[in-house]
Amino acid sequence: MRVFVTGATGFVGSAIVRELIDAGHEVLGLARSDEAAATLTAAGAAVHRGSLDDLDSLRRGAAAADGVIHAAFIHNYADLTAAGVTDKLAVEAMGAELAHSGRPLVVTSVIGHLTPGQLGTEASVPNSSSPGKHRAATEEAALALASQGVRVSVVRLPLSVHGDGDTGFVPGLIQIARTKGVSAYVGDGANRWPAVHRLDAAQLYRLALEAAPAGTTLHAISDEGVPIRDMAGVIGRRLGLPVVSVPPEEAAEHFGWLTHFVSMDIPASGTWTQEQLGWRPVHPALLPDLDREQYFTRR
Repeated sequence: MRVFVTGATGFVGSAIVRELIDAGHEVLGLARSDEAAATLTAAGAAVHRGSLDDLDSLRRGAAAADGVIHAAFIHNYADLTAAGVTDKLAVEAMGAELAHSGRPLVVTSVIGHLTPGQLGTEASVPNSSSPGKHRAATEEAALALASQGVRVSVVRLPLSVHGDGDTGFVPGLIQIARTKGVSAYVGDGANRWPAVHRLDAAQLYRLALEAAPAGTTLHAISDEGVPIRDMAGVIGRRLGLPVVSVPPEEAAEHFGWLTHFVSMDIPASGTWTQEQLGWRPVHPALLPDLDREQYFTRR
């Protein structure tokens, strides 16, 4: 299958590209720069020049493929609402190109828009007051494409997608610990993050592309909920720093842009996904993966 992949040079997207090529698929990767194009060529993928806000380029990419995996997102934390709008328009543009063809479209969403404090499942619906609500409209628009002859599925990613090259929230916690001189959590630190290794996530994207029924919501979850306190403990031990509690009223001063995320209690399950697609995460869980030198080598 010839697969158009957005976000093909990102942390998750690059793993998806490798997974697809190793499984015998041909990849056409979206590249917005010469550097990205060179990375894709080196990985064995074909290059499609364009960007997430260039809808014509997305339409052309989808038209040239047997299926699409949408792994790109503009992580503009200063204006996540605008980033969500761009994401929704991108999905709608590619979906229109795939309409009435039966071709697969795999769209990325997040666990973070579900109701905090409850075990989120694939049947859980987005919470309009959650920090991840900017992704909910994209998810809704994507699933609506099932009625237009697109074999669409949505993969919800957890707060931590970890592994070598991680540039997400966990490295953010490590950097804050270095800067502040303590490894901290909020309150009692019992709030939980779900997690998945990037290579396990990449396999799920491939399985969704190949076999997920239209209108399916999938959870890329191997750890249902890792307490932030336990993560802070590993970080403190690795850096030789005290592990401390920060009162909720002081969290914003300590954690800055990470405050909302480090305060979230958003456990989630991927059991149904594993049963439906035969997906079996085999790579290290979050805590043993975090407890390696690679996470603490300064970048």
